[in-house]
Amino acid sequence: MDFAALRAYLLSKPEAQEDFPFGPDAYVYKLQGKMFALLYEKDGQARVNLKCEPLQAQQLRDVFQSVIPGWHMNKTHWNTVLLGGDVPPAELQRLVDHSYARVLHSLTAAQRRFLTTRYSPAELGLDQR
Repeated sequence: MDFAALRAYLLSKPEAQEDFPFGPDAYVYKLQGKMFALLYEKDGQARVNLKCEPLQAQQLRDVFQSVIPGWHMNKTHWNTVLLGGDVPPAELQRLVDHSYARVLHSLTAAQRRFLTTRYSPAELGLDQR
């Protein structure tokens, strides 16, 4: 999956907002003001930082060479995925969904209710975590 395709997928998540708090080259994706992805280029390589359950984060690093600890993030809860590496597109989409769902679960009850009354569980990624 390339930069443009991943950007489109990130923006397809319900209520996702694209922001540039770190400058024009760092695409930040938020749900209700909380970041679930950071898309950027470093050293000529497109990358995405995604929130992840800690045990799964380590397992992904063990399985895929292109999954490394989150750059400039809490390395326990964030991974960086190098685009164009050994992570298949469907797995990258699953990782985006997982990151989005982790942020969704961290929202207040009122914020979650706002989303769950407007979108299906599948659209919100509530069928996984």
